[in-house]
Amino acid sequence: MVQSGADLRSAGRLSPVTVSGVPQPQAPTGSESGPQVADESGIKEAFVAHRVVLTGVARRVLGSGHLAEEAVQETFVRAWRSRERFNPDRGSLRTWLFSIERNLLIDMTRTHTLRELRVSYSGDDIETVADDVTDQVERAMASWQVEEAIRGLTPEHRTVLVAMYFNGRTSREMAEQLAIPEGTVRSRLFYALRSMKAILEEMGWEE
Repeated sequence: MVQSGADLRSAGRLSPVTVSGVPQPQAPTGSESGPQVADESGIKEAFVAHRVVLTGVARRVLGSGHLAEEAVQETFVRAWRSRERFNPDRGSLRTWLFSIERNLLIDMTRTHTLRELRVSYSGDDIETVADDVTDQVERAMASWQVEEAIRGLTPEHRTVLVAMYFNGRTSREMAEQLAIPEGTVRSRLFYALRSMKAILEEMGWEE
């Protein structure tokens, strides 16, 4: 979740603050915690509700639309196999699916990395590579989630947040640029951060 501006800036540095090329999330269906996955109709409903957003983050991590589709398909296969473990009291269905996809993407990226390098690693070397891959996946997912959260803000809130947190503008500068009171700028920033926190938590954001 968003704890400080440093958290947002750190995640945002992985790529420019832009939402071009990022799929628009499909509006969730069902209850706030999402559809249940204890039966066939439930998994189909979950696929419809969350496929687009899961594909977006997989594409960011893997850099391939084809591999992203494979990752999403496998995510739902794993969700189906472990459906009895889903507990809506512990979090939303989307958060649970993000957790499954995260582990899958780490496995896929690690396998691809070791295959590409074609080097025989010692036990310590493999552990180092595994840690690096995990960090790489985490950074890519965080960057994508931040961009999606920014995209979900109102234009007024998005303008202030991007200008102040990513471009280093002050509240006074923004007040002059937008011709509004400085207090209004600070208020918009406060609500922008609050909205982002809610969006990121719903997407399974992890510190």
